Amino acid sequence: MKWVKATFMLILLFSGAMGGTVALAHGGHVRFGVVIGAPAFWYPPPYYYYPQPYYPPVVVAPSSPPVYVERQDSGPASEQASSYWYYCPDTKSYYPYVKECPSPWQRVAPRPPNS
Repeated sequence: MKWVKATFMLILLFSGAMGGTVALAHGGHVRFGVVIGAPAFWYPPPYYYYPQPYYPPVVVAPSSPPVYVERQDSGPASEQASSYWYYCPDTKSYYPYVKECPSPWQRVAPRPPNS
């Protein structure tokens, strides 16, 4: 009886390894099927390597020192500049009326008009 079970188990294993099917039908009938060809094995898809995006190296450059520009105030300086008249001794006239003077300009304090 043991050899019957062992033979039955070997037949089941052999038919499963060959890709065949064993089906027990109602009523105790046994059917065997044999598939000719290579056994079908499922292989997982290959692992693809996705490269990381390329980031260029970070370049750190020293910053230049800040540039300070001295601002000239328009209040007192412009008042001082406009508070003088410029006289040309060669032409005996004042600045806005004569644009060029052969000798150096003379700075003169303004005189109030005669009233």
